[in-house]
Amino acid sequence: MTVLILTSEGDVTADMVVAKLHEMGTPMMRLDPADLPDKAVLSADFAHGDFDGHLSKNGQVLSMGGLRSVWVRRPGEPAAHAAHPSAWLTAETRQALFGMLHSASARWMNHPCNADQARLKPWQLRVAHLSGFAVPPTVFTTSPRLAQQFAEEHREVVVKSASGPPPDDPGLALPTTLIGPDADFTAVASGPALLQRYVPKCADIRLTCVGTRLFAARKTAEPDQVDGRYGDTEHTWAAVPVPERVGKPVHEYVALAGLAYAAFDFAEDEDGIWWFLECNQSGQFGFVELETGQPISEAVALWLSQRKADRGVPQSFW
Repeated sequence: MTVLILTSEGDVTADMVVAKLHEMGTPMMRLDPADLPDKAVLSADFAHGDFDGHLSKNGQVLSMGGLRSVWVRRPGEPAAHAAHPSAWLTAETRQALFGMLHSASARWMNHPCNADQARLKPWQLRVAHLSGFAVPPTVFTTSPRLAQQFAEEHREVVVKSASGPPPDDPGLALPTTLIGPDADFTAVASGPALLQRYVPKCADIRLTCVGTRLFAARKTAEPDQVDGRYGDTEHTWAAVPVPERVGKPVHEYVALAGLAYAAFDFAEDEDGIWWFLECNQSGQFGFVELETGQPISEAVALWLSQRKADRGVPQSFW
């Protein structure tokens, strides 16, 4: 049984898992959907009441009957590397590839339908509330008046992007920025704004969930630091235990979201409360593993290479 990894060629995080799969002796194929149809071949046969499908690349052939699991890491746009790319060719290639993979009885990390939903920030916050996380008051709005009222109520708020920087013009998106009620909110009418009550934090927390296994890391924040992704500090990530008051909501969240993998970001305040900021269903973990030594890539490889029914695999792992 073979593991299929859908990711781009330069994905270092995927390289770490590939190395672990090789150590385990688990057959795997790495494929970037952008390489279809020029550098890889697919075929799906629905006939005589049965289904069969194959992927082949560089002489390696993967049968859908032998597909154990699919890791959707950070794949390129289908057919993006084609000799004559087009929106139509991308749509046709996506239909063929994912239609074939969905027809197989493989396990997904994460299933594309669940992953698409999990990317929606307003939905994330709703599920976070239902799961029992501490969530800062937040508003999404295109109304300057409502944005002004929110800022006046909470005094210190942050404004940030819900979807991340646009790939074609990253300069259009601001990093998470602290503002006050005296800010000019006129531009909110031009596009949805995400405003959130500012959490003065002592540290950033990255919690990586693989199946039911949790790996938490803590990085001390600089005074008045707003966005932990920007600015050099002398602090590094250190492994920390997961409090029960956080672990239970994490398991509830991934169950509600239907995720096998998730990377959570929290802000820890002076009282030790971990405030939920976001959950990235395909978030990076390589930098955490390298600094903390936590075996996250091994956990991902184990999840991909095993089945629930496999003898000798503890059911609690999943």
